[in-house]
Amino acid sequence: MKIRIERKELSRHISIVQKAISSRTTMQILEGILIIAKDNLLTLIASDTEISIKTTLPAIISDEGKIVVNSRLFGDIIRKLQGDIIDFEINQTNMNIKCLKSEFNIQCQVPDEFPDLPRVDENLTIKLKSSDFKEAIRKTSFAVSFDETRVAFTGVLMDIKNKKINFVALDGFRMALKSLDTECEENISAIIPARSLNELVKIIENEEYVNLTIGRNSLKFDLDKTIFYTTLLSGEFFKYEGLIKNDQSIIVEVLKHDLQSSLERASLLAKEDKANLVKLDMKDSEIEITSNSEIGNVEESVDAKISGENLKIAFNSKYLLEGVRIIESEKVTLNFTDSINPCIIREEDDKDYIYLVLPVRLAN
Repeated sequence: MKIRIERKELSRHISIVQKAISSRTTMQILEGILIIAKDNLLTLIASDTEISIKTTLPAIISDEGKIVVNSRLFGDIIRKLQGDIIDFEINQTNMNIKCLKSEFNIQCQVPDEFPDLPRVDENLTIKLKSSDFKEAIRKTSFAVSFDETRVAFTGVLMDIKNKKINFVALDGFRMALKSLDTECEENISAIIPARSLNELVKIIENEEYVNLTIGRNSLKFDLDKTIFYTTLLSGEFFKYEGLIKNDQSIIVEVLKHDLQSSLERASLLAKEDKANLVKLDMKDSEIEITSNSEIGNVEESVDAKISGENLKIAFNSKYLLEGVRIIESEKVTLNFTDSINPCIIREEDDKDYIYLVLPVRLAN
């Protein structure tokens, strides 16, 4: 193999495929990047069996072939080189790298044991605006569970029905839901690992659209020069629609910045207590936020527009604060039924997003 290639572009594509390299793998071959040189295109492939990424860039190739090179070492070398153009020559399992006055020789592996890319049937493909897709993941994936005994909850549900896609994440204490319109008339759902989605959004750059192809066990995302594959999670997801009720009788409108700042200060003491509690007392056009721990207490007041009865309610400060932080609108609306039913948080500028958080019952 003989290759001449532009260094910065190669470095960028190495960073893309490295999203699929796991530091915990026990298979040496999966620590590497499969390099395929053919038809003046250099293809890089990496996989950890859950995520697989294939990306392609132009190169001058005078001798075609394929090899597997250690991802960490290869990436570090390419990023440290100073010149604009790199020349590679691979002889059996030795890779010679030349750039200006630098020259490296590193040992590689034959690609025979490198896993094949997943096969995803092309029977259902959905086109989404990249900006909408990234926002949906940003507003939901943070709310997944980290409890590996409930595998389905460690992913984001993509639920397609009635020309809507609902992205849903929940962990038993809170739920985040973002809806997008789609032309797809199928009814289908898939649970996508949150890690896969979070890695994917990092490599979406200038692409206007993302094409999703849903298979039985895998999902494929087509970007401009990159294809991202992820396995799907098995198991039954929670019947989330039953949680969304519109019978809240207590509506509280508040400036997002004021509420977030007060919660952040109150949570400084809440974190010192096992229950991580903040208490909200809504009355007389303000929210009184308090937190008590063994080392002290805090009181905060936030101006608000309150419709309905007075209400005292308590939350785990982490879950409440994370839901408020993710919102971008100037105003948020807190919707309550009573002190034991969930609070539904809606934002002024996005009617297709809700965040639901369960309260903590207080002893009488």
